[in-house]
Amino acid sequence: MLKLFAVCLLLASPVVQAQSVLHDDLPLQYLEQSIPGPANQPLVIFLHGYGSNEADLFNLKEGLPASYTYLAVRAPQVLEQGSYQWFNKKGDGAYDGDSDDLQRSAALLMDFVAKAASKYHTTADRVFLVGFSQGAIMSYEVALRHPTAVRGIAALSGKVLPVLRGQLKADPALGSLAIFIGHGTDDQRLPFSDGTDANSLLSGLGLVPQFHAYPGLGHSISESEIKDLDAWLLRINQ
Repeated sequence: MLKLFAVCLLLASPVVQAQSVLHDDLPLQYLEQSIPGPANQPLVIFLHGYGSNEADLFNLKEGLPASYTYLAVRAPQVLEQGSYQWFNKKGDGAYDGDSDDLQRSAALLMDFVAKAASKYHTTADRVFLVGFSQGAIMSYEVALRHPTAVRGIAALSGKVLPVLRGQLKADPALGSLAIFIGHGTDDQRLPFSDGTDANSLLSGLGLVPQFHAYPGLGHSISESEIKDLDAWLLRINQ
């Protein structure tokens, strides 16, 4: 099971209301943190990795802008109690996904994003997906196929699957998509080359990803990565 570690947590602002209650009023179950305020606050949606659950990435919010709305989603496929995945692995080779699983999960996630934006009174150009590992793969799947559905994605320790890579082509709609790629140089689960390959692919399509390499980091998220992600979100939403 992949679990998030090496994360430095900050104290939450007292005006922020974080709810550990699992909500089920949208197409996928989720945790929520929101604050009272004006409409169209940035909406950040966390997508966990293989074998984990919605709680795994939720504390990342403590190092990110306090005024944003944060949701942490549970993947739809059950592995065991408290353990979920977005798709089954395909075969015994590289970490590729079953195409039917990908399509079903991507459709659910698209529906979730649209309905969450409506619930929290946020427009698509203020919605961000932040995914780790399998969650990063799903972020690529949704955003690169439907670039107007979100403003940007942060792909942490992820990859662009071959089926998506082979179908992508230059599209003016991709121009407005903001991309953050973070990857540890010592990642043994999804190698560092998966991150650099994604960066090269997207650059070749005319996007301008913000790529961050984290020396010595394995399949995890570091304090430095959270700080870089915080700065990226703030810059885009200025």
